Amino acid sequence: MFGFRFVKFEPNAHVFVIKNGRIARQGAGLSFWYFAPSTSFIKIPLESGAAPFIFEELSTDFQTLSIQGEITYRVSDPSKIKDQMNFVVSSRTLDYESEDPQRIDQKIVNVAKTVIKREVERLTLKDAIKATDRIKAEAERSLRTDEYLASLGLEATNLSILAVLPNKETGRALEAETRERILKEADDAIYERRNASVEQERKIKENELNTEIAIEAKKRQIREAQVDAERAVQEKTRLLEAENMSFRIEQEGERGRLAKLAAESSRTESDAKAYSMESLLKAFGSMDPSLLDILAKGGMRPEQLIAQAFDSLARNAEKIGELNMSPDLLATLLKREG
Repeated sequence: MFGFRFVKFEPNAHVFVIKNGRIARQGAGLSFWYFAPSTSFIKIPLESGAAPFIFEELSTDFQTLSIQGEITYRVSDPSKIKDQMNFVVSSRTLDYESEDPQRIDQKIVNVAKTVIKREVERLTLKDAIKATDRIKAEAERSLRTDEYLASLGLEATNLSILAVLPNKETGRALEAETRERILKEADDAIYERRNASVEQERKIKENELNTEIAIEAKKRQIREAQVDAERAVQEKTRLLEAENMSFRIEQEGERGRLAKLAAESSRTESDAKAYSMESLLKAFGSMDPSLLDILAKGGMRPEQLIAQAFDSLARNAEKIGELNMSPDLLATLLKREG
């Protein structure tokens, strides 16, 4: 009544109470009575604000990049910002009387755009796409030391770079390049796998050949050992046959010498017998034949004598007229014959 009113401000608002053009009081979360016709208020929000942004910049290779992110900020010095921006609120409605409070986001974004542009212009397209953390770190450091923000009493508490993207055409080209590289890497992997398989197969074949060579070498060694053994056996057999041959030759020599001795002995004996016969013949040659016949018959058996008599009778049969033989004589001869 009569222009006096009670007001209570939030704890997150720093309020300057102006009376007669001077600051009567200030602070956060004030509550008091005031006289509306002579009192005005400046309310500075103390809570953190978030300013999203999205803008395009050129990389060092003149490629367009779309940068998207968000800046978190707060008013660090209400006294500075109240002198440069209009934060006056209506004494009746307590609403801001100007649009300056809404322009804080744009001021922060403009500063961020400047520092981010400076970082992006140093990088190529591909490097910028992969350098999100680097851009964030450099831009955040620049924002915290920016003189303009400091003069406004503003402090950037955090910067988030959500995306650094090329335009659609460039993105499709990069996708195609990446896809081709991936396909090439896949082809290289298949080639390497096949090459490794061929290499393994070659090693297996080589091991098999080495095994066969080793087996053939062992077989050759076995054959050589067998040949050496056979040669040794043949050599021993030859030596044995040579010894047998030498023995037979010596034996045959002995037999020849024995045969020669036997022949000489037989010759000597024959000479002796011939000499004896010659002596007998000389002796018998000077004797009467009838006497020799008597001497020859002297050693005969009776039947031989009878046979000799029959032989003489047969030779002189023409001179014999009649011959009589008794049965007893024939019986005696048959009995002796049987």
